[in-house]
Amino acid sequence: MESTHRKTIGYILWIFGFTGSHRFYYGKPVTGLIWFLTLGLLGIGWLIDLFLIPGMDRRADLRYKAGDTDYSVAWILLTFLGVFGAHRFYMGKWFTALLFLISGGLFLVGWAYDFCTLNSQITEINAKRSGRPA
Repeated sequence: MESTHRKTIGYILWIFGFTGSHRFYYGKPVTGLIWFLTLGLLGIGWLIDLFLIPGMDRRADLRYKAGDTDYSVAWILLTFLGVFGAHRFYMGKWFTALLFLISGGLFLVGWAYDFCTLNSQITEINAKRSGRPA
């Protein structure tokens, strides 16, 4: 099993965990959104996640396909420069990256959508590049 996600990145994102960023990173968009809307379940869920990250990391490594496009790099670009389309440039999605650049991540809606779907987008790209189905 090849690692797709890194615990170090998970813990860095956990620092901002009351926004759900670490949960989005590990492919849990529903609970990521709940954490975002409730500030990490009022901090309690955020604190508990400190101990759950190793398990989330293992499950993400099993679920997603490794390849040339690195999940951690794409997530860092999405988190800090996503409204400018940096993660989409990195993934080779030039047209939508340019749209993000001139529209503020398609008025933040596209940016939020990518938080929910980035892992599956990368898995699809990696599968296409390797010639194997996702």
